Amino acid sequence: MKEIWTMGETICEIMRPEVDMPLERTGEFTGPFPSGAPAIFADTVAKMGYVSGMIGRVGDDEFGVCIRKRLEEDRVNCSLLSTDPILSTGVAFVSYDRNGERKFIFHMGNSAAGNLSVPKELPENVGIFHIMGCSLTSSKKMAESILQTMKALYEEGAMITFDPNVRIEILKETDLMSSVLPILEYTTVFMPGLHELLTIFETDSPDEAIDQVFQYPNIKVLVLKQGKKGAQIITRETHLDVPICKVRAKDPTGAGDSFDAAFLCGYLSGLPLKTCARQASAAAALNTAAFGPMEGIITPGRVTDLIRQNYEAQ
Repeated sequence: MKEIWTMGETICEIMRPEVDMPLERTGEFTGPFPSGAPAIFADTVAKMGYVSGMIGRVGDDEFGVCIRKRLEEDRVNCSLLSTDPILSTGVAFVSYDRNGERKFIFHMGNSAAGNLSVPKELPENVGIFHIMGCSLTSSKKMAESILQTMKALYEEGAMITFDPNVRIEILKETDLMSSVLPILEYTTVFMPGLHELLTIFETDSPDEAIDQVFQYPNIKVLVLKQGKKGAQIITRETHLDVPICKVRAKDPTGAGDSFDAAFLCGYLSGLPLKTCARQASAAAALNTAAFGPMEGIITPGRVTDLIRQNYEAQ
């Protein structure tokens, strides 16, 4: 079977253990937790039983060991996860307010993660190359490296999939449109949140934004993620609404990345779009059921059981 690869930041998260503990206040933290949107994605792909690869960079330090150990234990191909001999592993500090909204402080652009280069040898047998927008805004070098790698893998026949995954804390002075639009030219499956979609296309109208998406001839599927409202799966011919799977959620960090991973595993296998979306919703729910971005127990069996409980029993 073809493989699913991604490229971008591999970082550790240091998290507040309780809600309403602002980052400016002295208090306890817990971690480190292996993280980074592309790393969470790659980890979930591997947990779903597919061949997964991660192109990234960590420091020669304990946080780098933490990340590499987790990914390798979960059977992610880390042959292109390099180690920077000088720069430290990237870090994100995370807190939650009473409504569950997250606040991040990233140390990434000036870390090993931001010093990511095009690999000397590209992976072979790549079916999907997945790009996360947060990686495009972390550092100029990372963005340019991802773009070059994408073009090379596209020429080799890889399908390009894209989640803009905008992090305001990282975006700062970066021009969002200049980062996103070059990727859309190559994208087959586009996976934004509603707010991201409207921001990218500078409109308040979802219908207008959707029309603009399908002006890009390569795009076949728009996966519109809407949090607690579920997801819409839109093609030029069809429109499906898929509600979320319900679990007792502990931590939303990484849910969208796990959603992407499980959806694309199904898509690569040729499953119906509704099945892909249900699988994605189940994986995302299982991710939220544990504290920490990669700590959810996601397996094909648990995903199948949750789909049965939430959809087939209805």
